Amino acid sequence: MSVDGILDENERKVVNEFCHLLEKSKQLFNGLRDLPQYGHKQWQSYFGRTFDVYTKLWKFQQQHRQILDTKYGLKRWQIGEVASKIGQLYYHYYLRTSETNYLSESFSFYSAIRMRAYYSKATKEDRPDLMVKKLRYYARFIVVCLLLKKMKLVRDLVRELAKQIDDYTSTYEPEDQMEWNLVLGEIKAFIEADNIINVVDVDSTTIVLSHRLTPLNTPPADKGAPVYLSLQEILIVGNCHEQVKFSELTLDMFRMLQTLEREPQEDLTTQIYDVSPAPGRQLFENGDRTRRDNPHKYLLYKPTYGQLNTFLASAFKELPPNGAMLLYISADGCLGNAKHTDDAAYDLGGVVTNSRREGETPSKGKRPGVLKEMHSLHPGDLYPYTRKPLFLIVDSDNSSAFQNFPTLFGQPLVCLLSPEQVPTTMQDQHQKGNLFTLFLHSPLMAFCYVCNIIDIPITLWDKCQTQIDKFMAEASKLFVRARKLDHSYMQFFGDDFLRLLLLRFVFCYIVLILHRGFKGPSYYPVSHPSLPTDEILEHPSLYKIVLDLASILEVRGLFAEPGEGDIIA
Repeated sequence: MSVDGILDENERKVVNEFCHLLEKSKQLFNGLRDLPQYGHKQWQSYFGRTFDVYTKLWKFQQQHRQILDTKYGLKRWQIGEVASKIGQLYYHYYLRTSETNYLSESFSFYSAIRMRAYYSKATKEDRPDLMVKKLRYYARFIVVCLLLKKMKLVRDLVRELAKQIDDYTSTYEPEDQMEWNLVLGEIKAFIEADNIINVVDVDSTTIVLSHRLTPLNTPPADKGAPVYLSLQEILIVGNCHEQVKFSELTLDMFRMLQTLEREPQEDLTTQIYDVSPAPGRQLFENGDRTRRDNPHKYLLYKPTYGQLNTFLASAFKELPPNGAMLLYISADGCLGNAKHTDDAAYDLGGVVTNSRREGETPSKGKRPGVLKEMHSLHPGDLYPYTRKPLFLIVDSDNSSAFQNFPTLFGQPLVCLLSPEQVPTTMQDQHQKGNLFTLFLHSPLMAFCYVCNIIDIPITLWDKCQTQIDKFMAEASKLFVRARKLDHSYMQFFGDDFLRLLLLRFVFCYIVLILHRGFKGPSYYPVSHPSLPTDEILEHPSLYKIVLDLASILEVRGLFAEPGEGDIIA
């Protein structure tokens, strides 16, 4: 646009500077796509430069809005686009750092776009490009709200998105109409599947509960427990064919990433009601700290073997002294060719992380020739990474393939492995996520689920949660006192997150071994090295707490009586 002869010198400077900042911001934003997703140092400086330019751009358009409106013709959707990209920046910075406060920053910008209706005239444009940007904004905003557990707003946004898709298709008759309806269907299915237990207040309103780590739900560490290792690097891998997913997050991945985060602070979102959000406000105040609030995570949806190996190698390389790496895999299994073998590295099969045969149903371990599938992960593939402390969680119908890890390098190694079967009454519920992951995410929710409890008053929920806390405290003491416990466990036990997972594993084991509907070893989780049965897994005090919990919920009949069979001593 030519401005010579129309603008005075000051106005020309303002318009030129705005155009320069706008072009520079677009170049830097587009350059983010080329950055490696793994490693820490390669991308941090680039993000810093990008945030710096967007900070200047955002403040500049605020300070010179009148000139830009009247002389440049700045439209509201252009302001919305800048705010949307800042929201994306914060979201991707959260993905790369795992710091949940950046989610709140992303939310503040996305929320401002909606409240100020920056995209309100999108359908007035001749071309559909702006409307597509609006739809993408809605999809991204919904993901952020899901992660922040703002479920009422999520449902409002889903209704708005449905209406926007209708407007988009009726106005432009686009070719991608089916794709947007598919996105909408995925979101609705995801929300419905995640709503397993309905916790209600006295007025019958549903209460949204967060399952991130807080000081209140952090399992206690016994004073005698030494602190050896801290969880620093996490890989969360998802590839369950039948499970709902949204935005490259399966339900299991969604639950596990929250389990491995601390609750974000709530003081960052109040500003949006009266003050414009300011990008970069706390980025480098927190970004350069030597100690993070949360371990660093990679989220890998259907990774190829090459991708998974690259991210494992990067996490391995970045692991500091006294740091531990956690690999969580939720995937369909692939059986090996040998039932009895001395070589557990590959003969017992593994899990499929990505299937090249798109459109085929993964076999749950029975598809002929599945071992020839190149994107399957076997125990032997992980042996090189046991040179440093490794905490492995496998939720699969072939998890037993990972229960015979050799101690090759003398480093701490713990494997928590899911049951390979569930009762027939639960076999059609795979789309709602795996039971083992649900126990690790929310023990009380999983307990209610296996007892077929759908609605529960908040007062009863709180009473039951006290019982869960009691279990965790007692189990924590047993870990510290156990003499037969493999030393690897105590190496990991000092870390809040890993201690949480270990104690919830014990809770899962005891609930399932006592529940009458779960019959036989394939229905129970397994650990490697084995946890001592008499000192922890089948300790009478833990049994009593679980059975008391069942009595509180009036489902005692679903569980074995003391002295029944060989279950309870």
